[in-house]
Amino acid sequence: MNLGLDVVTTAAILFIVSAGLLMIFGVMKIINFSHGAFLTMGGYASVLVEHAGLNWWWGVPCALAIGFVAGMTVERFIVRPLYARPLDAILATWGLGIIVGQLITLAFGRGVQMVASPVDGAISLAGNQYSAYRLILVGVAVLVALALGWMLNGTRLGLQTRAVIMNEALARGLGISSSQVRFMTFCTGAALASAAGCLITPLASVDPNMGVPWIVGAFMLVLVSGSSLVSLAVASVVLGGAQVLVSTFVNPVLGGLTIAVLAALLLRVRPEGFARG
Repeated sequence: MNLGLDVVTTAAILFIVSAGLLMIFGVMKIINFSHGAFLTMGGYASVLVEHAGLNWWWGVPCALAIGFVAGMTVERFIVRPLYARPLDAILATWGLGIIVGQLITLAFGRGVQMVASPVDGAISLAGNQYSAYRLILVGVAVLVALALGWMLNGTRLGLQTRAVIMNEALARGLGISSSQVRFMTFCTGAALASAAGCLITPLASVDPNMGVPWIVGAFMLVLVSGSSLVSLAVASVVLGGAQVLVSTFVNPVLGGLTIAVLAALLLRVRPEGFARG
């Protein structure tokens, strides 16, 4: 029972962490290597809220706001001039991630900080005790998926975004501002990444490099998912489940490599990954 819950909750966490990166890659076709930096910003937003004596849950809207504003700045001054040079954009976002990490170190130091879980204790399921907070994250992942699905399918911006994804040249010909769509997409993706960083703090320590370990897994999940939220959910369950099984029955170190290895093999055999053809 606990093993099955580990698979479900791990998949939910991976989905939350990767959703913002998927948004940016799906529209802009750019791998945002500053994703880890946005995660770290969200982690420290949680720390600041705790130090201010506020309820931990205030950290989530705080992280969303910090990520959105940071995303506005990064898109306008770093990413926008590099739309036609995706390799340079990747290098620029990678460098930005390093710079953000150093700035955070200057502001907060290199020390590791811990944030208390907003929900204590465990829930009894079928006679087994399981972390209440990890189960809450499953609900959060569902809410994130529903919110993004509504945004993409039920709003004008979402329709414009889908048009840009399918055929940017045609979308521009129809009067859609692709630059505005890219701007809003990047800001939304950055906000989601920052919120994800806040949400994982009760499960991990907060330090200037806390986002780095998540980059590779999120990167590989996005590559095998294309621009589909459904494919990302499937990839999170399949690859995240494999990671849990390897970590439990083989070796935790090998488990950490599972997503990257399996994603690379999948792309070798099926270049479209989990995305529908």
